[in-house]
Amino acid sequence: MSTDLRRRSILSVLSRDGEARISDLAKSFKTSEMTIRRDLEALELEGLARRIRGGAIPAINRSYEPPIALRANEAHSAKARIGRAAADLLRDGETAIIDVGTTTLEMAKAISGRQALTVVTSSLQVAVELSKRPEIRTLVSGGLVRPGEMSLVGARAEESYADLNCDSVFLGVAGISPEKGLTEYNLDDTRVKQRAIKAAQRCIVLADATKLGRVAFATVAAISQVDVLITDALPTNPIIRALEDADVEVIHVEPEMPANTKEKK
Repeated sequence: MSTDLRRRSILSVLSRDGEARISDLAKSFKTSEMTIRRDLEALELEGLARRIRGGAIPAINRSYEPPIALRANEAHSAKARIGRAAADLLRDGETAIIDVGTTTLEMAKAISGRQALTVVTSSLQVAVELSKRPEIRTLVSGGLVRPGEMSLVGARAEESYADLNCDSVFLGVAGISPEKGLTEYNLDDTRVKQRAIKAAQRCIVLADATKLGRVAFATVAAISQVDVLITDALPTNPIIRALEDADVEVIHVEPEMPANTKEKK
């Protein structure tokens, strides 16, 4: 296992369990305790973990939601590629729900040339983006605007999905794990997402590699409710394998080549 993958896996353990012991991590990853200490030191320097006597805990509380402007810059290239892959799944004439979030916004930006497409959203940012495409019929749920997030929440937002029957919901999440399922920071957003899932025949989750193994405050849905995951995570990622074992179809987006890389002739 590479150093990067091992450290991501350690973060997954911390996110899932809330704490990890050095001795247990060394046994789990079949490496020395000194290697695990170096991993934890590196994760602490990145602000991702806090070392304690004999182990580590997560650096960020599960209910802490980074500002949307900060999330937009995190793994932006991966989110753009995931968004394009999600847009490619849309069929002409489809009725789709596009959730709030930075990755789903990239999906909205990637939609083009679709005929008779109907989109329902609780994201004002997604709605503004789709308003640039007159061929798309865009429906916006009611509800209260979350300051800064530009998402619509509350009873009106939830009830907007009660009588809808859509083909697909494209969902953004704060975290995804085999044990805790899809998780989110905010309870209000969580309830809207749950209603959106019930209103669609197919649930497609958009999640970059940083979301895998992360467990946020509230559970949106179990893994059994997910039909497709679109991600940039490697197929060898142990969480990907667990999701595939649970019959989730995984679509991997290809990593982008560095700008200065040229094919040799």
